[in-house]
Amino acid sequence: MPTSMSAFLRRRCRMSSLAIIRSFTRSFASQTKSSAAALDDPHHNHVIVQGRGNSRTAILNRPSSLNALDTSMGDTLQKLYESWENNPDVRLVALKGSSRAFCAGGDIVRLSQLVDKGDLEACKDFFWTLYRFIYLLGTYLKPHVALLNGITMGGGAGISVPGTFRVATEKTVFATPETLIGFHPDAGASFYLSHLSGRIGEYLALTGDRLNGAEMMACGLATHYSLHAKLPLIEEHIGNLVTDDPSVVEASLEKYSDLVYPDNMSIIQRTETIDKCFGHDTVEEIIDFMESEAARTTDPWCISTLKRLHDASPLSLKVALRSIREGRFQTLDQCLIREYRMSLQGVSKQITNDFCEGVRAQVVDKDFRPKWDPPSLEHVSEDMVDQYLSPLDKNLGPELELPTSQREAFR
Repeated sequence: MPTSMSAFLRRRCRMSSLAIIRSFTRSFASQTKSSAAALDDPHHNHVIVQGRGNSRTAILNRPSSLNALDTSMGDTLQKLYESWENNPDVRLVALKGSSRAFCAGGDIVRLSQLVDKGDLEACKDFFWTLYRFIYLLGTYLKPHVALLNGITMGGGAGISVPGTFRVATEKTVFATPETLIGFHPDAGASFYLSHLSGRIGEYLALTGDRLNGAEMMACGLATHYSLHAKLPLIEEHIGNLVTDDPSVVEASLEKYSDLVYPDNMSIIQRTETIDKCFGHDTVEEIIDFMESEAARTTDPWCISTLKRLHDASPLSLKVALRSIREGRFQTLDQCLIREYRMSLQGVSKQITNDFCEGVRAQVVDKDFRPKWDPPSLEHVSEDMVDQYLSPLDKNLGPELELPTSQREAFR
């Protein structure tokens, strides 16, 4: 996975001189109009803005839903971030969540309701808006600091990991649990997970296992670790900076960082086993090797990993593995365009109803007994996986459009 500093500098260098000049010479009136438009939305209180000197902080504010994202929030973030990038007085942008969560991901219950009503246009709007914002964040020209205090899952990781800096705490809980709800790791997950060392990306994508803040630091998903009690000090310090130099921001974050190591039970201590088992070509082979490892060692971790794999949607497992493997050789924009296709295929019910069934079983009814279709790996054909990743037909199109000619993504 690219380091934060090197990726940030590449983002700046790859922008053409004309694009940079344009981004800093738009009129202040245009910036003000854009910000006002973002706040005209009746749900604008779901994203609160704090301004301090040369910095701006966006606060996700749906605490009753663990700050889950909806289309309106994604649209508001897009408009705010565009206006801040174009404003020479804004040097640094930060993002955090209210209450005990950073962001639990997309509002999957609402999305499932839209699918059941047959409102695919609203589903398209959601994914289109969210993925375009993630691309903006991943190519942002100003230092970005995400304060990942609390739950950071799915889309919550998507709107933070592609940015310059990510600060984890002892309260951070990270996961990409989409296979357990009959979906696929999306919102850029096939990019950032596939670029982690070894096969930990495949492991996280398939099992949906959770990482704490120390583990995020160890594998590179977080750039800094601080005790949550220090977050107000961090916010005050970076809020008073008058520079957009990422090295200065990094030094400021390091000033409040704490040294931390994963404990002996962490999956970071099991990378050898993960690499050995999750490096195989198929989900069936991965499970076979995990079963052999469990029989050989009687390790409770192996048994719990197998349970996660058996609990997940069989189709989602195969789709997720293919997605991570393709993401390893793609840029951020290519991953997002492919994931957009996959997401619409996944909610269209043309292949399966696993998404709605998974949300019902895991979140709505909470009986934790989803009836997957297909019900087992042996019933999942390659044609089904191919269709999941295939270009959109006229009923689901058009494809996701990203401003790649103005904002080139990094590898």
